[in-house]
Amino acid sequence: MLRPPTTRVAVVVPTIGRPSLDELLRRLATSTGPLPQQVLLVDDRRERTRPLVPTTPASLAGRVQVVPGGGRGPAHARNVGWRRATTEWVAFLDDDVAPTGHWLADLAIDLRGLPYDVAGCQGHIEVLSPTGRARTDWERDVAGLESAQWATADMAYRRRVLRSVGGFDERFPRAYREDADLGLRVTAAGWRIVRGSRVIRHPVRPAPWWISVRRQAGNADDPLMAMRHGPDWRQSAGAPHGRFRRHLVPTTGLAAAVGSAAAGRRRVAHIALAVWIGGTAEFAWRRIRPGPRTPAELATMVATSVAIPPVAVYQRVRGMVAARRRPPARECGAPGRAADAVLFDRDGTLIVDVPYNGDPGRVTPVAGARRALDRLRAAGVALGVVTNQSGVGRGRLGLGAVDAVNRRIDELLGPFDVWAVCPHRPADGCGCRKPASGLVDEAARALGTDAIRCVVIGDIGGDVDAALAAGARAILVPNAATSPAEIATAPEVASDLDDAVSMVLAARVGP
Repeated sequence: MLRPPTTRVAVVVPTIGRPSLDELLRRLATSTGPLPQQVLLVDDRRERTRPLVPTTPASLAGRVQVVPGGGRGPAHARNVGWRRATTEWVAFLDDDVAPTGHWLADLAIDLRGLPYDVAGCQGHIEVLSPTGRARTDWERDVAGLESAQWATADMAYRRRVLRSVGGFDERFPRAYREDADLGLRVTAAGWRIVRGSRVIRHPVRPAPWWISVRRQAGNADDPLMAMRHGPDWRQSAGAPHGRFRRHLVPTTGLAAAVGSAAAGRRRVAHIALAVWIGGTAEFAWRRIRPGPRTPAELATMVATSVAIPPVAVYQRVRGMVAARRRPPARECGAPGRAADAVLFDRDGTLIVDVPYNGDPGRVTPVAGARRALDRLRAAGVALGVVTNQSGVGRGRLGLGAVDAVNRRIDELLGPFDVWAVCPHRPADGCGCRKPASGLVDEAARALGTDAIRCVVIGDIGGDVDAALAAGARAILVPNAATSPAEIATAPEVASDLDDAVSMVLAARVGP
């Protein structure tokens, strides 16, 4: 049976390299319906000792692309993914979900003919129940995804809408509130989000017994939500009311008991201790009552019910302090955003590419490079170079020879404020070699700024990927080595260096 034609949808999957990623790709490949035009796997691992190499089914060959994410959390990873997409719609999936056998067909039906004012379409999430027993506390927590609004475990957005609202707010570092924040901003801007018919199944992954305590870190995101969307944001987002006020009772009782005992006020200490015991017992019973009441679950519920209230209160206070210190939301990597610094690729961008060149006498600047750089210097923009030099790792030249070539470039093109060089081979799995974000982050730090205040100008897709992974703006200046696919997927393309500089300076001048 012939498969329907490709649909103009990109599937974006932030991943930390779980084994379930291969199963997700297999299910996409075997699902009935039109294949997605792109499958963008955003590598969000913090430690990358080896490259992410998923098992790609034959039917998805040429569609799957691994994009460096930089290990900066799901909001940043999703932003990196949708900015690499070239399609009208972007469908977000988690890396451990299991689409049904007709998920792609249902996705195509869900998105077909949606009115212009519909910005997003949410799928249905199923969390399988255990057989023969009640769900544990952790299983009930995961099952909350079934009723969650705008959960990015299966959520599709129009790319133009994501661009217009700035994508996910990267000030939310966890997979906890960033999807609700985006949904609230999208609907506040006048668009609608609808429910589709497609279904994915979400597993309950094994977790340590203290997982419920660890998840209280999400309370730190609530003050930022309230600051952005008002105190009633939970109601608007369809989120559960929460227990913060009830957590205050046993936490206050415990603090008062300890303080009163230290001050020798035994009667007050006894009363405060009773308040703590009562509040903790009420909370524990609420969690124990649904079952299963096995010895292990009972012990877990008692121990974690003692710890959760003070941890939740601490995280909320921490979030209140952090929310006041966090800078305003900014659209990372956005075309048209003013920059503190411009970071250039070296070979093929600033100078004619001579593979493994260690001879300063063979350095030839590309046409117009000095003029373009001097325009940036005159405007007060810091300049840097971010360059892969794998010839060092391959034993083809030494770091001294690389430095000599770089000094010659300074002589011909004027001094740069920072040089960031990766000497590793691709197989080394380092975090600095482009398309990873390391060189961009390093150069930004050396210049006393943040990567999101930088523009990266290069000639190949690796330069663009490194910029987007770091949150920087990316401008591609194609040459004979640039592939058509790299040009098609670049967020901004300039005809030459002078044109790229004009694009940078236009943002500083404003409309």
